[in-house]
Amino acid sequence: MDPRPIGVFDSGLGGLTAVRELARLMPEEDLVYFGDTGRVPYGSRSRDILIKYARQDVAFLRSFRPKAIVVACGTVSTTALEVLQQENDIPIFGVVEPAAHAAAGQTSNGRVGLIGTNATIRSRAYERALAHLSPHTQMTARACPLLVPLVENGRFQMGDQVAEQIVAEYLAPIRAKGVDTLILGCTHYPLLRDVVGHYMGHGVTLVDVGAQCARWVAGQLERDGLRAPSGKEGSHRYFVSDSTEDFAALASIFLEEDVSAGVEQIDITSY
Repeated sequence: MDPRPIGVFDSGLGGLTAVRELARLMPEEDLVYFGDTGRVPYGSRSRDILIKYARQDVAFLRSFRPKAIVVACGTVSTTALEVLQQENDIPIFGVVEPAAHAAAGQTSNGRVGLIGTNATIRSRAYERALAHLSPHTQMTARACPLLVPLVENGRFQMGDQVAEQIVAEYLAPIRAKGVDTLILGCTHYPLLRDVVGHYMGHGVTLVDVGAQCARWVAGQLERDGLRAPSGKEGSHRYFVSDSTEDFAALASIFLEEDVSAGVEQIDITSY
């Protein structure tokens, strides 16, 4: 057993999809979340900048002496994960492998869709992972750069005409391919699950990369004897690199608990 916390980071609000599932699966674990809200979105950044940001995010979380770090960011997972794993002596988990396993197991017709940031789609990391697991599966990928700003501004509810129109424009080519499984390749996108699911239809399974990663992490920590002692309620701390108010308001809605008193702002550039 290991009582040390689990660190989680993302460019903003999206990584809370992983936090929510981690808390559900492992309520005894202490979680420390960092959202780099001052530099969101990550998806349009170069690889060198992404590695720089990711190193700073990890350095901040390591100040809490975590037993593991979850990269709850599709962009960093596809462009910088190997670098982070090589540089750190604790487990660093990304979202690609768990999501690829889930998609390979879900598809019935061998047609899988993927939406993600520009950097994620450019990396082709999901294509490589899926080809290794299921060589005959066809993937149709589409970059959706406007979805992260939508989510960060709270525009993710059914009935929001802007969100619905943008989702329809992005997903039309993927729906036309007849996919039966769609990987939401950015942890922000599950907040748009209702909008995306309505457009794609009931016959399409949506793969939430944050939730799949959380389940993967829970299994790995259990296997390695790193779970916290049972019988206690874990603490959750939240840090951002910009204003706490907007993040706290949206996070409270999504997590269905008031986190406004527990969000702190930090200077990530000092790490």
